[in-house]
Amino acid sequence: MRKIRIEETALGMGVFARRKLGADVVVGEILGEVLDEHPEDSSYCMELQSGRLLEPGPPLRFLNHSCEPNCELFYWVDEESNTPAEDRLWLQTIRPIKADEEMTIDYCWPADAAIRCRCETVSCRGWVVDPDERDQIASSQPEAWADYLTETEAVSVKKRRPRAGGKAVK
Repeated sequence: MRKIRIEETALGMGVFARRKLGADVVVGEILGEVLDEHPEDSSYCMELQSGRLLEPGPPLRFLNHSCEPNCELFYWVDEESNTPAEDRLWLQTIRPIKADEEMTIDYCWPADAAIRCRCETVSCRGWVVDPDERDQIASSQPEAWADYLTETEAVSVKKRRPRAGGKAVK
């Protein structure tokens, strides 16, 4: 894990590249405790191919979500059978990463577990959710969705207010 360091971010702890990394670089294995059931007090668990869960330990436990991630999780796959060789997760870059850049993944949570996203990327979905399930948030979390729409409208109105000197910003 000489390629990374842990540092405080606006969202808590985060994982940062110590040096420049190219695309498709295997950063390391996500190590931790393998569980049969989801613990009540964890938001870190990652699903393994077998259906079991991995409660990751430091340092990769601190990977934050982004709607425009620069890393991804993967399983080693047996090329002959096209099945996972082992029930283990690894972190890999998906594009070049600059030294000191935060390393992120897309959590792709299901709609019923989605929370508001704070990644602030250009293509932010507004929710930490699987992109294919974003349209299901309104039915799985109606109160949260209503709050989101209210907040989104308030921000939109604020942007349309006239600036000093005249014209409204569209």
